[in-house]
Amino acid sequence: MVNLPHNKNLPIANLAACFNNTTTPYKFYWLLSILNEVETGNLKIYKRDLYTKMISTAWYTVNYFHVSFGNQDKLQEAIKLIKDAENLNIDAKQTEIEKVLNSTNNKSTIKQLSHFNKNVPHWFLSPWFPKKTEKEIYKLSKEDRTNCLYGLYDDFIQMNPIWINYLVENSKILKDFCYWNLSLYLQKRNPNVPDIPNKLIQPATRKALTQQKSKFWDIVIKEHGGLKCIYTGKTIKIGEYAVEHFVPYSFVSHDLIWNLIPADKIFNSSKSDKLPSIEKYFNPFFNIQKTAIEIINAKSPKNIFLEDYLTIFPDINEISALPISFTKEKFKEKIQPLITIASNNGFEFL
Repeated sequence: MVNLPHNKNLPIANLAACFNNTTTPYKFYWLLSILNEVETGNLKIYKRDLYTKMISTAWYTVNYFHVSFGNQDKLQEAIKLIKDAENLNIDAKQTEIEKVLNSTNNKSTIKQLSHFNKNVPHWFLSPWFPKKTEKEIYKLSKEDRTNCLYGLYDDFIQMNPIWINYLVENSKILKDFCYWNLSLYLQKRNPNVPDIPNKLIQPATRKALTQQKSKFWDIVIKEHGGLKCIYTGKTIKIGEYAVEHFVPYSFVSHDLIWNLIPADKIFNSSKSDKLPSIEKYFNPFFNIQKTAIEIINAKSPKNIFLEDYLTIFPDINEISALPISFTKEKFKEKIQPLITIASNNGFEFL
């Protein structure tokens, strides 16, 4: 658990209370956006810049990983609407998103950004001003005697100087606090979605699947001699194929060999993060995996990638038992729920 750092001169309890009884994740993204601005020395922060940062920070989680914030969540709704209105890619960089949103004249986008002004800036300060109205919070936040985080103005917030050192010195801990609690919040709403913590930020450049190709699938292809792409039926040739994720990487967030198969390069590019139909593709997917296990077990029994299969079959204790124990029924019991959950979270089928 991550707690907020103590400071005897500041009302840290009020800052912590901002996140009590959280029913929407916007507060975490609001504080993260403020921290990013304060780190650059910006103490007069325009609200539109903060709303833009909220959108860009949550972009990958919503659009790429399809993690649900809740059916009625306004931040999630805004991100999806803005993606379409601005014709932005699901994997757009944060800097690109912010550049577009800070300069756009699109009425739909501006409406979505403006919506946050109705609640976000003043309700975040409610622990300092309990039971006060929006108008009262705006007025009280600007008074010199107040110790609240920032003063509220029509178009910007002015950071309170007494908080700056605390925010800058503890920036990493405060961000960890936000991401930790975001993980807990989103895991409750996405109980079957794997690896939530790693879906909160845009991932670093993914590793190429060169090892899986050269030390596993090349061996299978060479020994088999006539392996075909399960999607196109084209013969797979060494040096002319792609290694693809049967269940999209953006859902499973791993490169384990049991979810990887060789596929036609052109088709793999067009498949993107779409889901394969279980009815149409599971049997050939199983067959190619079964063939691979048998070949690798015979030709390279100590192959490290065989261990990947044990992650989904904990009842199999020995790698040597894989060729017999790896059955269609067992494998389908693992794969079908992943496809169903991914579909329920917004992933589209081929």
